Amino acid sequence: MTAGAASWLPLSPGERAVAIEVLVHGPLSRAELARRLDLSAGSLTRLTKPLIESGLLVEVPDNGGTVAARQGRPSQPLDVVADSRSFLGYKITEDMVYGVVTTLRSDIVARHDRPLTTHDPAEVAALLGEMTAELVRDHPRVAGIGIGVGGLVEDRAVVGESPFLRWRDVPLARLVEERTGLPVVVENDVAALVEAETWFGAGRGLDRFVVLTIGAGIGYGLVLGGKRVPCAEEDRGFGRHWILDPNGPLTPDGQRGSAVSLLTIPNIRYQIQAATGRALDYEEILALAAAGDPMPARVIDEAARALGTLVAQIANFAMPQKILLAGEGVGLMDVAGETVEETIRVNRHPLAAPVDLETKVSDFHDWARGAAVLAIQVLVLGAADA
Repeated sequence: MTAGAASWLPLSPGERAVAIEVLVHGPLSRAELARRLDLSAGSLTRLTKPLIESGLLVEVPDNGGTVAARQGRPSQPLDVVADSRSFLGYKITEDMVYGVVTTLRSDIVARHDRPLTTHDPAEVAALLGEMTAELVRDHPRVAGIGIGVGGLVEDRAVVGESPFLRWRDVPLARLVEERTGLPVVVENDVAALVEAETWFGAGRGLDRFVVLTIGAGIGYGLVLGGKRVPCAEEDRGFGRHWILDPNGPLTPDGQRGSAVSLLTIPNIRYQIQAATGRALDYEEILALAAAGDPMPARVIDEAARALGTLVAQIANFAMPQKILLAGEGVGLMDVAGETVEETIRVNRHPLAAPVDLETKVSDFHDWARGAAVLAIQVLVLGAADA
């Protein structure tokens, strides 16, 4: 671990709770912080002192005028020093590596992408090493690296299985650490995105929250009690077995009428090519559907009804306060959003509260940012159970 990151560690459970509360919700007055964590003034002072001395927290001006003097001099709110360290996040796809540099509060300050021309683990690690060296030249206070990969990740270090990269049991964290000298956290890409949205995005402050992603695959993440619920299925493509229409299309990937068969970009493209002989990209299919071209319109309408059914089922069973729809396939909502919303209503109780469905137009840098958030959680705050 770098000396800068080590100066913040180890945090006690109490110090970690204070740091996370300020990081996610700050700046906060000491009175508000004590109330949120159910701490006495003395206990809070004891916990915040080492965090301030280490440079993780700082007193800031109370510009909002929310801190009132109570039987003594007023105290200044506490906030994190967001730019005191930088973090690298990488999202590895089948043919690209997307990289970002973020602050401690996960704001992206730089992007750097490179083509991925091989899936050999050593060469991929070497590429990540080259990208890191370039980024560190301009951002020397890097505290750690997070890497997001589609597939099963074990112990936040080993890629147990990745169908896109055709990897099994690849010790990616060790390979990249050897080439960069920085601590590395590896995680399933959907899990990393869920963590980022829970701490800093659409799910911030919510008790029950769902992230649903559509794109090359289907991703699902559930947050209960403000924490992501880990499960094996989230890493293994649960959508292949979630049947939305038993009479739906049969595609090379996913069972007939499954979420994967109906909603993923490769299978939507496959349906169009099988029916018309034309190899169109996803944006072309959406445009043709919007223009009323019969076959693309039919496939996109089926996809929209499938998405509405899936969202309704999630809402019926998980009862989230919000569902975030993200991924490179969300352009479906622009073309067929009304069909999605109508299908949700049909599959919900007439008196059910409307589903709070937020659509996030995202790119792979958002996934890379999610990996950086994992690095912040694990490497800086020591939140091993995050």
